[in-house]
Amino acid sequence: VAITTRLLVSHLSGIRHYEKDITKVKEEKENRARKLTKPCQDKEQKEKEGKEIEKADSVKPRKEHEGEVKSRNSKPGRRDKEFEQEEYYLKEKFESVIESLKIFKNDPLFFKPGDQFLYSTYGFTLLSAVVERVSGQKFTDYMLKMFHDLDMLSTVLDDNEAMIYNRARCYVYNKKGRLVNAPYVDNSYKWAGGGFLSSVGDLLKFGNALLYSYQAGQFKNTNGKLLPGYLKPDTVAMMWTPVPKTEVSWDRDGKYAMAWAVVEKKQQYGCCRQQRHYASHTGGAVGASSVLLILPEELDSEAIDTGLVAPPRGVVVSIICNMQSVSLNSTALKIAREFDKEKRAQ
Repeated sequence: VAITTRLLVSHLSGIRHYEKDITKVKEEKENRARKLTKPCQDKEQKEKEGKEIEKADSVKPRKEHEGEVKSRNSKPGRRDKEFEQEEYYLKEKFESVIESLKIFKNDPLFFKPGDQFLYSTYGFTLLSAVVERVSGQKFTDYMLKMFHDLDMLSTVLDDNEAMIYNRARCYVYNKKGRLVNAPYVDNSYKWAGGGFLSSVGDLLKFGNALLYSYQAGQFKNTNGKLLPGYLKPDTVAMMWTPVPKTEVSWDRDGKYAMAWAVVEKKQQYGCCRQQRHYASHTGGAVGASSVLLILPEELDSEAIDTGLVAPPRGVVVSIICNMQSVSLNSTALKIAREFDKEKRAQ
């Protein structure tokens, strides 16, 4: 088979994630698909059982009370099966990206490349090896140079030995639901998929640089005053174009693009639900959760042609939480919409 960089960046390569058992992966995909159809099935079931629900009204208050008591007594931490995978907790130090390929390079592909979507951190490890070979530099050096160009001076390797100013301590909930320090791990086996530390400020710079690049080509009559974006507009547009056969776990409306999840602009009926175009990505590591969400402003032709405004135009939201398994995308989207609503009101 042939695996291209485009397949790697869209998680269509067939390379495994942390789970080595293909049967479990298939079961998980089936369960996820079942959950997507469950709301409709529940509605039909409720309509069929209308009479039985009426008969059960007399015992309903007691059951609700039991639920409230159970909720009050439950522990705040939730166990995420994803983090039960042993490879999340590797402590081996890898000296190069090429060396870390030994973890998965001899494992079978889970499907023919291009046939199915499977999020794979190791796919990005292979992608980083491609960058290393093509650039002739160590992947980490290549990325740190890029972060410097983007003025992301607080973004560094997650190196346990280095003294990193203002490095946050990470936390997890143990099996008893108690808050404890996250265990020691070495992320040198996955620099590209989860090996960098950053700050909210740096992620905002990154988001704005992408948004600027995306919109720069749309503006006219700037008399040469508008600097080019870090990337070409067509490149960002390609990165934010949904790829067929992909899916997104953190937003049912989205599809995976190239290293980004994307929701496309859509409205089927007047005065009804409107879907705005945005790009986002969540992050999950041992003891940490994050999200970066970019909601581009819908620019009218007058503003673009007259040059009265300049990019970037939109809302960028970054959230970093030093707690494991915290879902942040919906929160980031709500924040972005509130700021967008405020801007429109002005």
